[in-house]
Amino acid sequence: MTHATSGTDTDHRLGFQSLTEEVSARPLTVEGTLPDWLSGSLIRVTPAGLEPTGLPVRHWFDGMAMLNAFFFDAGGVTYANRYLDTDARRSAEGTPPRMYGGFATDPCRSIFRRVTTTFSPPPGDNTNVNLVRLGDEYLAMTESQAPVIFDSRTLETRGHGPSAPGQTTTAHPHADFARNLLLNHAAAMGPRSSYRIFSRAPGEQPRILGEIPVKEPGYMHSFALTERYVVLVEFPLLVNPLDLAVRRRSFIESFRWLPERGTRFLVVERESGRLVREASTDAFFAFHHVNAFERDGELVVDLCAYADPTIIDALYLEPLRAGRRVPRSTLCRFRVSLDRDQMSREEVSSEPVELPRIAYGRRNGSPYQFAYGAGFHDSASLWFDQLVKVDTVDGSHHTWHEEGCYPGEPVFGSAPGTDAEDAGVLLSVVLDSRQGASFLLVLDAASMTEVARARAPHVITFGFHGQYFR
Repeated sequence: MTHATSGTDTDHRLGFQSLTEEVSARPLTVEGTLPDWLSGSLIRVTPAGLEPTGLPVRHWFDGMAMLNAFFFDAGGVTYANRYLDTDARRSAEGTPPRMYGGFATDPCRSIFRRVTTTFSPPPGDNTNVNLVRLGDEYLAMTESQAPVIFDSRTLETRGHGPSAPGQTTTAHPHADFARNLLLNHAAAMGPRSSYRIFSRAPGEQPRILGEIPVKEPGYMHSFALTERYVVLVEFPLLVNPLDLAVRRRSFIESFRWLPERGTRFLVVERESGRLVREASTDAFFAFHHVNAFERDGELVVDLCAYADPTIIDALYLEPLRAGRRVPRSTLCRFRVSLDRDQMSREEVSSEPVELPRIAYGRRNGSPYQFAYGAGFHDSASLWFDQLVKVDTVDGSHHTWHEEGCYPGEPVFGSAPGTDAEDAGVLLSVVLDSRQGASFLLVLDAASMTEVARARAPHVITFGFHGQYFR
């Protein structure tokens, strides 16, 4: 059973409804032919519970986490979905229901009572942002300390993983394939706040590699990694940790936009943990890095830039369900000199791109050519309604678009037996508003042409990120 936002919604707003139906191992009809090599699974995490206490959550980022999985085997696709069994969901679904801490949800502002709380990780364990594999563990993540462990076949929740060394972290860790590690950063907030670069190996606790003191930490959703460096981009969306301690507002509403501070690029050496370069530029905001690499004495950092953080306000449920237009980001390239006080910014493509992906295992931290993402078909588009492939070398682009369809993040699945950068498929969950259901779209990553699709049994709530696990 699903709950639509309105009985008359027949557009992208269908994707901002709660999904209550859970399906176990349902075979899907495949239109087209899947590549023989495509096996394993695409698993995504979505904020599918948008009315956990009977009332809508305030922000899209605060919906209860659900796993949606497409399993590939012998040319067929099987689908399953299941809510994560988290403390946050049990609290929200309990009797009586209790408000949970979230991105834009203040647990002190309960409809039942208001209490004073000490500082604690605001987002709780509602790990609805991203997924990662570390050794034999599959982890669901958000910006709180502890990831949630799940079974990649049954989607059953298995408990919590080790906590990050700070109150908040990112849901976008980077993989060090050579050492079988995950690298990430956390913000330790208190009287003496700092950014902490840390690593984690399978079965071990996180290990701090380096630490940068900071008076007012910035909100950073992701970061960049090159062969030798970790790159933190600190936008001037900053918080006084005391404001979080007294909890006058929700987590993200405690941050202030201070454009006069500019944006800082902090370059940390991976081996020593030393801050080796700091560069500043005009204020801007971004959620997502695309890639970064070293070339000719400089760092090249590509990300999806906004002029300011109004994109955060645009993603509250009220404007989303009202069908208001969301801001566009620009795929920008920053060049930071490693030995001179010099940096520059340029536009890679005029085509708006968000939820960016690359051929990660082949090119992350190295020079690359192709970026993929969700975009907008024209200026009248209110929500993501096309997929985009950008050539970062010449700025050209190719797209996939179908009327009435709203695709999510395109996850890259690499074809075996070749190192060609765009040899593989793109896997995207698409809302078909004409049919009132979602489908899995499989595109050839080189040509951006459709290979196959498999229709899901319901509308899958719009989500953020997922991974292809072979």
